[in-house]
This record gives sequence, C-alpha cells and structure tokens, in this order.
Amino acid sequence: MDDIYIYLTTVGAIIMGSLAMVIRLKSVKRPASVKKIILPPLFMSTGFMMFLYEPARPATLQVIEAIGVGMIFSILLIKTSAFEIRDEQIYLKRSKAFAFILVGLLLIRIVFKVLIGDAINIEELAGMFFLLAFGMIFPWRVSMYMKYRKIEKELSKTKQNSYVPAET
Repeated sequence: MDDIYIYLTTVGAIIMGSLAMVIRLKSVKRPASVKKIILPPLFMSTGFMMFLYEPARPATLQVIEAIGVGMIFSILLIKTSAFEIRDEQIYLKRSKAFAFILVGLLLIRIVFKVLIGDAINIEELAGMFFLLAFGMIFPWRVSMYMKYRKIEKELSKTKQNSYVPAET
C-alpha cells in the first residue's frame, strides 16, 4: 500500500512542478507586485496545520534537515530571480535557468522520496517535504521582496527625475 502512496505522491509532485513552471512563465508577462510576492508563502503556511496530525510530525533533527535543505535549494531560486523595469512598471525577468532548476529540484525530491521512502512513514515524509518546500520558498520570496523594493525605489527616482513642471 505504501508503494501506491509513493507513486501517487510522485505523480502529484510532477503535476505541481509543471503547474509551478506554467505559472512562473505566465507571471513574467504581467507586472510584479508586493502582493504577488508575499501571498504564496502566506497561503502555503496553512499547510502547517498538517502537524496537528501526530503521524505527520517529523523528529526535531528531521525538521532541521528539511528546512536546511530547503534553504540551500532556495539559493538557486534567489540567484535566478531578478526584476526589470519595462514601460515604467516592474516585471520579473524571464530566466531560462529557472525551468531547469525547477525540474532538477523535482528530480532530487523524487530521488529522496525513493531512497528514504521506506525508512520513514509516508505522513512523516510528507511533513518533511512540506518543510523543505517552505524552507525553500520563504527565503526566496523574502529575497524577491527586497529586490522588488530596491527596483521600486529606482523607478520612483526615475519618475521624479523625468518630471518636468509645466510652464505657467
């Protein structure tokens, strides 16, 4: 029965990873905003409710490992996320590396699941992967927010400098 769960959750991870790539590719076509940066980890934080269910609670060392690995993976996302000013608005730059990084992270996740899936119960493994994902997304989004605010200041300076008062 555990094999079925592993296969189903692997297929689910592939679908979610594909969905994340599609969303990211579409997001570069629309201006960025603070709301679009902050809301995903906020919405994801509701997943912490899973830890109310005792079998989903990993041990303290596993929590530290999962969050630590997530933070290491976040470095790749941080390095490939940048903003640019187009038409006096802020856009997320398209990164060719992002799709490869996302696929690579998905493959690493699947390998981890296959390797440690038998040693750890499925609920606990789900909790660890949630913590890994949150540990990756939270620092990435904090970094994006800081980069966005920096570009936003540059944009406002550019707008102030280009303002020429009308003659009366």
